[in-house]
Amino acid sequence: MKDTPNKDNEQLSKGLKNRHVQLIALGGTIGTGLFLGAGESIQFAGPSIVLAYLIAGVAGFFIMRSLGELLLSDVNCHSYIEFIDKYLGKKIGFVAGWTYWACWISIAMAEITAAGLYVHFWFPGIPQWVTGLFLLIVLFLANSINVSAFGETEFWFALIKVVAILALIATGVVLVIMNYKTPVGHASLSNLFGNSMFSHGLSGFLLSFQMVIFSFAGIEMIGMTASETNDPEKVIPKAINEVPSRILIFYIGSLIALMCIYPWNHINAASSPFVQVFQNIGVGSAAAIINFVVLTAAVSACNSAIFTTGRMIYSLTYGSKKPLGKQLGSLNKHQIPSKGILFSIVIITLSLILNAYMPDGVFQLVSSIATTCFLFIWGLIVLAHLKYRKVVSSKNETNKLTFKMPFFPYSNYFVLGFLVFVAIVMLFRMNTLFALIGSIVWIITLYIIKSLTDEVHQKR
Repeated sequence: MKDTPNKDNEQLSKGLKNRHVQLIALGGTIGTGLFLGAGESIQFAGPSIVLAYLIAGVAGFFIMRSLGELLLSDVNCHSYIEFIDKYLGKKIGFVAGWTYWACWISIAMAEITAAGLYVHFWFPGIPQWVTGLFLLIVLFLANSINVSAFGETEFWFALIKVVAILALIATGVVLVIMNYKTPVGHASLSNLFGNSMFSHGLSGFLLSFQMVIFSFAGIEMIGMTASETNDPEKVIPKAINEVPSRILIFYIGSLIALMCIYPWNHINAASSPFVQVFQNIGVGSAAAIINFVVLTAAVSACNSAIFTTGRMIYSLTYGSKKPLGKQLGSLNKHQIPSKGILFSIVIITLSLILNAYMPDGVFQLVSSIATTCFLFIWGLIVLAHLKYRKVVSSKNETNKLTFKMPFFPYSNYFVLGFLVFVAIVMLFRMNTLFALIGSIVWIITLYIIKSLTDEVHQKR
């Protein structure tokens, strides 16, 4: 990692408000993992998918609390990657930075792929890559104006999703009370609890965790907004304490509503269960509205991905003497890393090529890659926090901490164990196994590159 910029004109813009940070964090996580991937998760786990989301949500909360403690220890850091660099070493920081960039590149690819699928609902003749290209151009412009423009765009994108999910939950309650008749029965709690919680056994429950984890990808995005927030000491703790509970409500509440309205075993894993349910119960206009919402969700999450990858490129290349690095590590007149954003978008366009040649397999591939990379990143955040607390303890300054990690250090060990558990689960499906192996190769390659580069510098 490079040194933090000192000159005022080299500082990232501080245009994000509390409401922006709150909704950015929600926008980055409530996306395709829920609106599209939930279909596959429900098919694997049945009603026990609710338990899977609950367990992942608890782990996610502890990850965010450890991250919050790190962020508040030095609010001048550009991103939490700098804490990994500081407490786990520069080599690990280098690997983490580029891996986190790859995480969000994968997410953007998944979201662009999903957006193409959603557009097919209205315009089945438009190729997925055409939709993706149009959206990437629009999002590049939105991210290059100023950070407030991004914040406002993401605020309204995320608000649409939040309102839609709350409306879905309310609709589910009303339909269950009415005992609404569907083509395969009635809207009822028995659709959820009528059979075994683990309808496909323990194996189905375990296999659902890959997509569940992908759904939570982005919870750490608050760590990328810290340097562009005016009052981080107030905004960051508030966002961290409130967002996880909201995510749990939105995920668990919406999934329970879906499975009560329509039997889970009639939901197709290949398309959005939210759209399917309203199509199948004969509410066509509601299905079109929900499709608009899930399209908005995909664009929103891709918007967050472009924001994050642009900042990561800037942080990783700032101060570089090489021509390309010097360009990527610069800001435009609006204090936005526009060249870093453009570089990331060029890489994301590779998914458009994949969509042209293998439209049915891109989403599962890139979501699996993103999941394995996030397991690595979240693990490093928790390890960096453990090392940070060790340093604080050695200075007898633990009592000065104002935002302590709950149940430290047992909560850290719980998260690490959970992440290892998910990685092991991914060994038992071929596509997730390939993604896991590929991610490990990526991480080892980055470490070797950094080691060789350091050796060359030492010899000079």
